[in-house]
Amino acid sequence: MPYTVTPTALAGVLILEPKVFGDARGFFFESFNQRDFVQATGLDVKFVQDNHSRSTKGVLRGLHYQIEHPQGKLVRVTQGDVFDVAVDLRRSSPNFGQWVGVVLSAENHRQLWVPPGFAHGFVVTSDSAEFLYKTTDYWYPEHERSLLWNDPSLSIDWPILHHPQVASKDAAGTVLAVSEVFE
Repeated sequence: MPYTVTPTALAGVLILEPKVFGDARGFFFESFNQRDFVQATGLDVKFVQDNHSRSTKGVLRGLHYQIEHPQGKLVRVTQGDVFDVAVDLRRSSPNFGQWVGVVLSAENHRQLWVPPGFAHGFVVTSDSAEFLYKTTDYWYPEHERSLLWNDPSLSIDWPILHHPQVASKDAAGTVLAVSEVFE
């Protein structure tokens, strides 16, 4: 099996660790293979868009979601490391409003599957990081929402010492109590 799949505390959010082949020359691994992904996760999803961002230490992106055209995301880091977070926004879920955080890095090659119905974000913990993610639907700016990264009701334990650098849309995010969520 080319992936080891580990469930997280939130049903549906999965950590994928690819089989890495390495020697003195470096390493090789398949970062994505549709057939193996389906076999390992039981999820037959179609990815329609790849995104790539680069950020410096202390940049926090998120917590983003689309209220219509929700996106599933398969995320990974190719340079540096981040603390990656998914928040369950499915009101019918027993885990509604709960979060899970995972360290993703170029060193550990981990990937995180964040299903539709979750807000997603990350903070860069290395000097810089390059972050790649596949999405199951296109970006629709009119449907994008930001959950406030430091909403006290979420109590996310971000591994940061100072106030992070955030985009204006993220600074203006809403708290869970008044956010649009999924049924």
